[in-house]
Amino acid sequence: MAPNVHSAAREQAYAVPLETIDVSDVSRFQADTIWPYFERLRAEDPVHFCEKSAYGPYWSVTKFNDIMQVDTNHRVFSSAAALGGITIVDMPQPMRRPNFIAMDPPKHDEQRKAVSPIVAPANLANLSGLIRTRVCAILDGLPRGEPFDWVDRVSIELTTQMLATLFDFPFEDRRLLPYWSDVVTTLPTPGSAIDSWEARDRELHTCLDYFTRLWNVRINEAPKPDLISMLAHAPATRNLSPAEFLGTLQLLIVGGNDTTRNSITGSVWFLDQNPGECQKLRANPDLIPSMVSEVIRYQTPLAHMRRTAIADGEIGGKTIRKGDKVVMWYISGNRDGEVIERPDEFIIDRARSRQHLSFGFGIHRCVGNRLAEMQLAILWEEMLKRFDRIEVLNEPERVASSFVHGYKSMQVRIPA
Repeated sequence: MAPNVHSAAREQAYAVPLETIDVSDVSRFQADTIWPYFERLRAEDPVHFCEKSAYGPYWSVTKFNDIMQVDTNHRVFSSAAALGGITIVDMPQPMRRPNFIAMDPPKHDEQRKAVSPIVAPANLANLSGLIRTRVCAILDGLPRGEPFDWVDRVSIELTTQMLATLFDFPFEDRRLLPYWSDVVTTLPTPGSAIDSWEARDRELHTCLDYFTRLWNVRINEAPKPDLISMLAHAPATRNLSPAEFLGTLQLLIVGGNDTTRNSITGSVWFLDQNPGECQKLRANPDLIPSMVSEVIRYQTPLAHMRRTAIADGEIGGKTIRKGDKVVMWYISGNRDGEVIERPDEFIIDRARSRQHLSFGFGIHRCVGNRLAEMQLAILWEEMLKRFDRIEVLNEPERVASSFVHGYKSMQVRIPA
């Protein structure tokens, strides 16, 4: 963000009455001007009630330790789809499809267990060679000396290839996966292809139909190490209703696509904007694991998670009533200076680089966190071998979302 834009955003954030601040405004995420609003809430009203927003009234929890308190207390703060699920958006009731991240125990635990073998250490070790092969092929195919879109050519392509492998999805149709991911995470917008909740639902039923065909094949085969086969054969998931199956697909597609793809783009952007850190990394590639954790903190690919209070409770001295919508802003907690030293700086050799909220805490901690870190680490290992520099040509174009904190495009050039 340009200094004058940052200055104007900060001035505006501190000029408006505190009670009117609405950090769910997607335009501020798209313009990258959201930061001073979170800064002010952390300082003046860490557990903040917003009475009027596009999504109705909600509580914002903006500090690291308060977020952990909500995230680890599913007995008071529920993620159940029937109550609203995990995003600030209140979808129409028929479209609130359950999946294990939008469930409470014990059903959550049983369904999560069905897919967790995909990211067991032994399977990750098996996947690492395949990831490296695909990374090398993608990087070696990039143009030299001419602009191209890093988001499309690298971030989306790598994560989509990996997601197709995890599902054992037909490789020639793999670009359907990021499309469906975008359908899930984009709000209906007049004039767009997805201009209503009904249009969104039609597209997602196309996704369901495609995966149902895969399911019907896998359930009649011996169990295999892919996500569809795991769901088809696990006792807790083999009898999923169509709504539950689609809900689970939405979770796995978004979780396996958006988070990693936006961290990949963010890593190039942050190192371009912090040449001293880039020089540090090139001088010492052993810093890659620490750099990866710092990218994931600094990017915070999912900006928030929502809970609904199922009993009265207290957070940060504020009384939360049963039925209230509570939004944990991970993106703000990751900039909490009381927990993270110099939080607004991108520092690749932090002493405690894995201390961040981007993967959540408690029973809902991201099941694929190690796979995401491995993809990003392998990518940078191979990039450092090949490229002396990746030149970012302009400010990246960001998505219009207060849930997925990500990028639509970013023009770069690799010097010939």
